[in-house]
Amino acid sequence: MRMFTDRKKKRAFREFMYVLPFLLLVAVFSYYPLYGWVYAFFDYKPPFPLRMEQFVGLKWFSSLFTNDVKLKQLLAVLRNTFAISGLSLIFSWFPMIFAVFLNEIKWKPFKVFVQTATTLPNFISWVLVYSIAYCVFCSTGVVNSLLMNLGVLKTPQLYLQSANHIWFKMWLWLTWKNAGWAAIMYIAAISGIDEQLKEAARVDGATRMQVIRHITIPGLIPTFFVLVMLNLANFLTNGLEQYFVFQNAFNKDYIQVLDLYVYNIAMGSGGYSLSTAISMFKSIVSVLLLCATNQISKMVRGEGFV
Repeated sequence: MRMFTDRKKKRAFREFMYVLPFLLLVAVFSYYPLYGWVYAFFDYKPPFPLRMEQFVGLKWFSSLFTNDVKLKQLLAVLRNTFAISGLSLIFSWFPMIFAVFLNEIKWKPFKVFVQTATTLPNFISWVLVYSIAYCVFCSTGVVNSLLMNLGVLKTPQLYLQSANHIWFKMWLWLTWKNAGWAAIMYIAAISGIDEQLKEAARVDGATRMQVIRHITIPGLIPTFFVLVMLNLANFLTNGLEQYFVFQNAFNKDYIQVLDLYVYNIAMGSGGYSLSTAISMFKSIVSVLLLCATNQISKMVRGEGFV
């Protein structure tokens, strides 16, 4: 019995050592930077070190709600953030449907080609994505040149500089870049569906669309629900790179999301303390959203995802 216990302890220690490097990475890159939250309570001016004379308490937090200019800017930024995140949430079913129809392709070479072609953009940086967009949609790009040669346009259109439908445009670029990668998890979930159910349905005369509707999609709903809950927990996080490269003087009022606003305040106007306060506030709200969605998951599914 004692030998069995010792063996169990050794196995537990060995398994802990397997995950220790990843725990250290999380500690260094996720928890250690939280020390920077202290700047939100000081009137910090780089590159000088912090001094207690610079301590201002909750000044920057209160200024977000008492300063009319900052409050107006913050509300506009939250409008953009909510609109773009809302579009992503509304169309969160798209990768699932894409994975379903990709799985229905029977010719394997073509299936591999489509999956590879739609997954590769995920590994392209947003700088290169903007370079592609510029070559295609600038005033002398492919689209304008083609339409002008066909006589559809007389003068080139400034697609990238226009703020019209900018939220939908950003969603389209994000979908083009990430749809293939997001579908991988659904493809893995499809492979876990019992093939005997599909075979039994085909024997009973079910068509391919009926198999998809009554077997495949219901089998993907738990995965879809978990991913939607995670997206809801990250509702205020849109990322920075995409909107940073696509922003310009013409669309800035509608493309500036919360992450980009924090960056612009810190790097553009030197408001490090204010940007830290906003980022800290966003992190707290995100944690609360994560806890709320986890509770919703427990009530709906009977189990949480955290």
